[in-house]
Amino acid sequence: MKIKKNIIYLCDAEKKASGGAKIIYQHSETINSLKNFSSEVLHLKLKKRAKWSISISKKISFRNYAPQGWQSNQVKAAENFRHTWFKNKIKSKNDFIFNSKKDFIIIPEIYAHLADDLFLKKKIDYAIFVQNGYAINSTNNFKKLKKVYSNAKCILSYSKDITECILINFPKLKKKIFKVTISVNVNKYKFKKEKKNLITYMSRKLPEHSAKVISILRLYLPAKWKVKDLNNMSEREVFKNLNFSKIFLSFSHLEGLGIPPIEAALLNNKVIGYTGEGGNEYWKYPIFTSVKSGDIKRFAKLVIKNLSFKNNSYSNHRKKLHNRFSKSREVNYIQRLLKYISNSQKK
Repeated sequence: MKIKKNIIYLCDAEKKASGGAKIIYQHSETINSLKNFSSEVLHLKLKKRAKWSISISKKISFRNYAPQGWQSNQVKAAENFRHTWFKNKIKSKNDFIFNSKKDFIIIPEIYAHLADDLFLKKKIDYAIFVQNGYAINSTNNFKKLKKVYSNAKCILSYSKDITECILINFPKLKKKIFKVTISVNVNKYKFKKEKKNLITYMSRKLPEHSAKVISILRLYLPAKWKVKDLNNMSEREVFKNLNFSKIFLSFSHLEGLGIPPIEAALLNNKVIGYTGEGGNEYWKYPIFTSVKSGDIKRFAKLVIKNLSFKNNSYSNHRKKLHNRFSKSREVNYIQRLLKYISNSQKK
């Protein structure tokens, strides 16, 4: 009898919005919609004593504190946790009990070093899902990092920038890199299509930069224009405001891809700002206009210059963007991944 493969994603248990968590949920839900496979999400959190210990270490070490990352004996399953700031139907896993014959683990790069104790020593197959190449150094123990990356069945990447970051850290692991993609669905909520004289942004991204740009804009914006911070909003609230706004300000910083600028563009916004490096592959003029990170003066000037931008124009550009991040494309790449996992476990 054929054993049904179960793909288990590790994920954070933070209550704040996280693009990485949303992508993990989307991939897990997609797998559950396919035959011969199931998927669960195991959320990690620190034990109370570990939180206290890490806090004390930071205070004692002060500026010389070198992050070792969470240790396997410091984490536990966040039982019955799920992210609630966006719609989802994931299946949660509430323990660290695994079946080496049917379970396959996908662990994000921020927890990659945990694979040594949790999976490698127990001979449980795993892949590392790098969602941000600039977060690869999840621990200062590079020897352990090299070990877990070298022993992963594959290393997942969904952008050119992520792939380049993997290769600069692990140049000998090129053959292990497996391409996946993500989907961006801005039509899951129904709103009246209406544009207002509104500029939106997210202050959680480089708050010092956004504060300076907004401060200048308030001096020059016409009276009928408003600026709105989308920080700490649910996905529905974010999409509602992006549906109304005409311009989205991107303060992306060292991102694997950067999802909010894509969502804004697909909701007919002119996007101005930082690419975060990962956004370079889709940051195409005229829908997107890039600003060098830190160039506050040029940033503000470009916003004022684009107040009359025709949001309903350039439909072909947005169609290409939609196709690049379509659900069908995401499913296609996940099916390839599942085939690869099945074949690798037979060996």
